[in-house]
Amino acid sequence: MGKKLTKRSEDYSKWYNELVIKADLAENSGVRGCMVIKPYGFAIWEKIQAGLDKMFKDTGHQNAYFPLFIPKSYLSKEASHVEGFAKECAVVTHYRLKNAEDGSGIIVDEDAKLEEELIVRPTSETIIWDTYRKWIQSYRDLPLLINQWANVVRWEMRTRLFLRTTEFLWQEGHTAHETEKEAIEESELILNVYADFAENHMAVPVIKGTKTESERFAGAVETYCIEALMQDGKALQAGTSHFLGQNFARAFDVKYASREGKQEYVWATSWGVSTRLVGALIMSHSDDNGLVLPPKLAPIQVVIVPIYKGLEQLDTISERVNPLVKELQNKGISVKYDKRDTHKPGFKFNEYELKGVPVRIAIGQRDMENGTYELARRDTLEKQIVEANEVVSKIEFMLEDIQRNIFEKAIKYREEHITEVDDYEEFKKVLDTKGGFISAHWDGTLATEDKIKEETKATIRCIPLDSPKEAGSCMLTGKPSIQRVLFAKAY
Repeated sequence: MGKKLTKRSEDYSKWYNELVIKADLAENSGVRGCMVIKPYGFAIWEKIQAGLDKMFKDTGHQNAYFPLFIPKSYLSKEASHVEGFAKECAVVTHYRLKNAEDGSGIIVDEDAKLEEELIVRPTSETIIWDTYRKWIQSYRDLPLLINQWANVVRWEMRTRLFLRTTEFLWQEGHTAHETEKEAIEESELILNVYADFAENHMAVPVIKGTKTESERFAGAVETYCIEALMQDGKALQAGTSHFLGQNFARAFDVKYASREGKQEYVWATSWGVSTRLVGALIMSHSDDNGLVLPPKLAPIQVVIVPIYKGLEQLDTISERVNPLVKELQNKGISVKYDKRDTHKPGFKFNEYELKGVPVRIAIGQRDMENGTYELARRDTLEKQIVEANEVVSKIEFMLEDIQRNIFEKAIKYREEHITEVDDYEEFKKVLDTKGGFISAHWDGTLATEDKIKEETKATIRCIPLDSPKEAGSCMLTGKPSIQRVLFAKAY
């Protein structure tokens, strides 16, 4: 299939772009900065969606849907929020087109100007909190735990498939609570849901932490995050959960009658993950041969490739294989029996290796005679011959083992790429030669944070939640510091 990819060691960025396209995940669209997610890529997103949706509902959340368009005045109500998104907003100004009188084509009808411009949502806090004002009257209406699956638009100048596109898919949760304590607990609950999903479904180890003031979500009091490390030593923010305090409740006058009969502002959170997770999945596990997908998120967990000469042999093989397909499906394993006669077995082997299918089964005439199958696992590329009566249990074990193995491999890589440094020159050296997370003391000031970013392109990814308090000196200024934070170059 002409699948040869650029090696990761030669050009990681080029390898990633080639893999996304050659594995049939996505492609650039006719609209600059936007992508077409192809069926195989969307099937991965659907698996992510289904897994997270269940976890949200298990923790008491419900799905709803809010408008794509936000009146400009709504966005203006929360000052820091509008400031944070102002440069990324797409604006609708007119509602009609017409044919040009000179016949040159379609033009905007200048007489159809909107009274108030509409913003294509970059995020939905403002439109949702305007709605919540009508929904929330009393403490009996709380907590309000809502999630929506949607698309958003942020006008990005530099785009990259899945990682950063002008339009992307995501979920955004928006909750309202009686007390500050409840809202903070909600923010932390969702952070743990995200971390659980990343590690147990995606097989991607993450570090839980909080953002610095300059890296917080626009309008948030606190931003919690999970940070993952990619194979090139760069970090990727895999999910965020924000404690919004009463900022949006005050901006949109969302009050409730308390248990004591007083009018109080509600406390709020918002949280989200996006199609960026597909990018994280690719960059965490894949190799120079193509995708390596964790079985829990693989659209096809097992593929069966028959090796035959003539339709008669294929029919005989199919008689053996069809009951196996049903047995695997009954166990909840997604399986594809690829009996296309338009492609040779070697082509199919390469195709499914490139697409990261966890387990491949081959069966030919010799296997038919011996009552065996050939099993190949994608993570290690190991092959083995298995007796027909053992094949199902072997596949079940293999899928679990692949999930565990790729997670352990990712953890090992991360552990080897967390480096403690105390000196700024050493920091720069590690950043340029080894990469990964660098654990260092910081004096807590924006000026120091900005200077490090300007000079090295490294940012503070998070202040780890499990980081012990440790007196030290800032690596740049020498001023006192109470704990180490994690720096890295990031996507």
